[in-house]
Amino acid sequence: MIGKIKKIQKEYSLLEEAVKELQKNLQTTYLDALIETLENILDNNQVHVEDDKPDKKTVAKLKELYADSNIKNLEADEKRQVIQLLILKSYSEDKIQANHQMTPDSIGMIVSYLIELFADSKKVLTITDICVGTGNLLTDIYNNLDKQNKNIQAYGIDNDDTLLALASISTQFQKQNIELYHQDAIEELLIPKTDLVVGDLPVGYYPIDDKVSDYITKNNDGHSYAHYVLIEKSIRQLKEDGIGIFIVPRGIFEVKDSVKLLKYIQKVGYLQGLLNLPTELFNDKQSMKSILVVQKKGNKAKQAEEVLLGDFPSFKKQEEFKKFINEIVSWAKKNIYFN
Repeated sequence: MIGKIKKIQKEYSLLEEAVKELQKNLQTTYLDALIETLENILDNNQVHVEDDKPDKKTVAKLKELYADSNIKNLEADEKRQVIQLLILKSYSEDKIQANHQMTPDSIGMIVSYLIELFADSKKVLTITDICVGTGNLLTDIYNNLDKQNKNIQAYGIDNDDTLLALASISTQFQKQNIELYHQDAIEELLIPKTDLVVGDLPVGYYPIDDKVSDYITKNNDGHSYAHYVLIEKSIRQLKEDGIGIFIVPRGIFEVKDSVKLLKYIQKVGYLQGLLNLPTELFNDKQSMKSILVVQKKGNKAKQAEEVLLGDFPSFKKQEEFKKFINEIVSWAKKNIYFN
C-alpha cells in the first residue's frame, strides 16, 4: 500500500509541474492546462503548439517531464487516482462551482459495493451515469466491477464539454469500455436502456421548462428541481427490474414538494433504500447527502418488506461500519432480486 501511494504521489507531482509550466506559458486556467497536458501524453508525449505557443523553451521542458512520466504503466485505478488529484488541484486553483466537483472516492466505494451486492451473480452489466461530470464515480465503479470479473458496458452523459473532456481522457488512460455523450440528459438519450443507472445528482433548478413539460415530477409553477427530473429520466432509462442508485440531498423526502417524486417512484418502481452518508464527508448540514436506491418494476422486482433505511457510521468506527454493511448484505439477500 505504501509503495502504491508513493507511486501515485510521485506521478502527481511530476504532472502537476507539467501543468503549471503549460499554464504559465499559455496564460490559461489550470483546468485547461491540465486537459492539454493529459491529451499531449495520450498523443505519445507530443506537445501541441499553436501560434508558437507554448514557446520552444517550454516545449523542451514539457517533453522532459512527459518522458519521466510513468502514468501509462500504472494500474487503471492508480491512473484514475492521479487524474483525480490533479482535478482536485484545479478546484482550488480555478474556484470550481460545487455542482461541478467530483464525487469523492469514499462515496464511490459505497456505491460500488452496493452495485456488487445487488449484481452478485450477474456477469454482464450495462450502466449509465446520468450526469457523469469528470467521470470519477463511473470509472471508480467500473474498476471495482472489473476486479469482480464483470463484463461491463458503460455510458456517461453530460452537457458540460470541459468536464466531459476530462472524463474522456480518464477513460482513455484507463482503457475502459465507456461511451460518453455530450448532451442534456433530459433530452432523448442516444443509448440503449441499461441494467443500472447511477448519478451524483446536481442540486438546484432545471432552467428550461419546455423540456420537462411531459415529466410527472416537474413543478407546475416555475422551474423544476433538477434532481427530481433526473431521477425520473433515470428510471425511464432503466430496463425492467433495473436499479437506480443516486446521491441526493439528505432529507430529500422531508420537503413539501417531494410528494410528487415519491408518487412517481411508487407508480413505476419501488423505493428500496435511503441511506444517509457519513456526516464526516461534508462541511456543513446543507451539503450532507444520502444514497437513494430505486428499482424499476418488472417480472422479478418486488417492493422490499422493509425499506432499507439508516445512517452509515463514521469510516473511523470500523466495527460499527462492518456491522452496518453486514445488515445491508442480509437485507439485500431477502429483498433484492436483480440477477
